[in-house]
This record gives sequence, C-alpha cells and structure tokens, in this order.
Amino acid sequence: MLKIAYSEVYKYHLPEGHRFPMEKYELLPQQLLHEGIVTSDNFFHPDQLTEEEILLTHDPAYLHKLNHLTLSRKEERNIGFPVQKALVERGKYIANGTYQCSLYALQNGVAMNIAGGTHHAYPDKGEGFCVFNDISIATNLLLDRGQVNKVLIVDLDVHQGNGNAFIFQQNPDVFTFSMHGAKNYPLRKEVSNLDIGLEDGTDDKTYLDLLTNTLPRIIEENEPEIIFYQSGVDILETDKLGRLGVSLEGCRQRDHFVFNQAKINDVPIVATMGGGYSHRISDIINAHANTFKEAQYVFF
Repeated sequence: MLKIAYSEVYKYHLPEGHRFPMEKYELLPQQLLHEGIVTSDNFFHPDQLTEEEILLTHDPAYLHKLNHLTLSRKEERNIGFPVQKALVERGKYIANGTYQCSLYALQNGVAMNIAGGTHHAYPDKGEGFCVFNDISIATNLLLDRGQVNKVLIVDLDVHQGNGNAFIFQQNPDVFTFSMHGAKNYPLRKEVSNLDIGLEDGTDDKTYLDLLTNTLPRIIEENEPEIIFYQSGVDILETDKLGRLGVSLEGCRQRDHFVFNQAKINDVPIVATMGGGYSHRISDIINAHANTFKEAQYVFF
C-alpha cells in the first residue's frame, strides 16, 4: 500500500498579502480522495521531530532562534514569510513525515509526503519558503542509524536544491542531482554532485531527453539504497515563477520515468511535493495529483 504522510497541521494560513499557495496542502488530499487515487487508509500522521533529530542537520543557534521566534527581520525576509510558532511546529511534523516515509519506502518500495521538499534550508538559516530541510534531515537520520548506506537525491524542482547541495558537499555517501532553471532562484547556486541548468522556455522533449539520458546512469554508477525525489511542479509552463515550458503531460511523464527507474532498479523512493506556483490552483493540484497517480500505477 502507498503510504502518504499528512496531518491537519500541514494546513497553515499565511497573513494576507503573501502569495505562497498554502491551500494546496489542504486541497491535494481532498483531490486524491475525490478521484479515488487513494483512500483514507493510505494516510498516516507523523509525530514531531525531536530536537536531537533536528540537530543532526541544523545548528543549535538556528534552532534556538526558531523555537524562541528571535530571527532577525533579514532572516525572516530570506525565508519569505513571517516565522510564527505554528509555522515552526508545522515544519517539525513535515520533516518527520519525510523520514517516516523513508521507513515505509524501505518496506513497500515507495512512500510520499503531501508536503516537504524544503530544499533551500541550510544548517544555520532558512531561505525560499524553507525553514527546516526535511530531505537532509531524513537522509542524516537514515545514515546515522545505519538504516541505509548510500542515498541519492533527485531534485527536479525548477529551483536548485542549494541547501541539500551545501549540506552534503563533503559526504561521499550522498549524491545530489539537481535539474533546474539556470537563471532562476537562487541567483547564487551551490555545487551539487551533478547540476543541469535549463534555459528559460525548455520544452517537454528537451527536458525529458535530458532526464532520460542522465538518471539511469546516476543510479547505475552510485547504487543508492534509497532515492529522495523532489517532485516540484513549478516546471510547468503555467507557473508564474518557473519560466520553463513543460506541459502538464510532460510533468506526468517525468514522474512516471523517475518512479519507473526506481522500480526497475529495486531502489526504494520517497517523493516530496516541492514547489508549484501556477496562477490557477487547479493546475497545481492536478500536477501534484499526477505524481501520486504515477506512484500508484508503477508500484501497485
């Protein structure tokens, strides 16, 4: 059975004027149930991370600022919205959801988080709507506990996974692959193990050709024991921040290919939702829902 991390605390309402589409975390589970893609039995509700678990990835001083709401205005601006207690607590649930998904994936082949993919967070700071780095936290917990020895992060959000690249730049047990808009945020890129920068307007064929010519080789050469898949849908041509030209069907084919590569290579995979900023919320929800459909189709 496909296990999906979701909790009521994933819902969060930003102050008026902030344009981040938080409503997708409420609408996506409803859509999955409405379409019959999943049932309520597919969902599980993660607990919060402990401070000890967070501190495997994040600095004590940063965690202290978050817990006591003492970030500077500049630090808040870098994150992109006001940091309130509920937002910090929410992040602890979401990050543990990604870790718990990894344990389910090791058993069932695949698991998914309704949220997550907060790949811009560094050990000592947040950026780009990211407070805690859930994929890095889950990776460090798995490695620290000896649950896996080799990890592959496949980041196909339109924005480079700079936080993950920085955190694991000296770790030979983690391979970071990011395929992203070359001229998009962040302006200053980190160095992943493999970066592919895409030109503005990149279409389905160019995108999918690059992916299909790259991912199988990475899996073969690195022999990962688990894959974390950042499946952002901000690659869509309708996305107001993405600047690429990928269609809804192209995005679906991307998801199918990634899940199929994990399946045929017998590598467990965890998918996190990442970004999505299309003008119409329906475009965001449909694209994210396709990711769950493809996971069900490939694995079950």
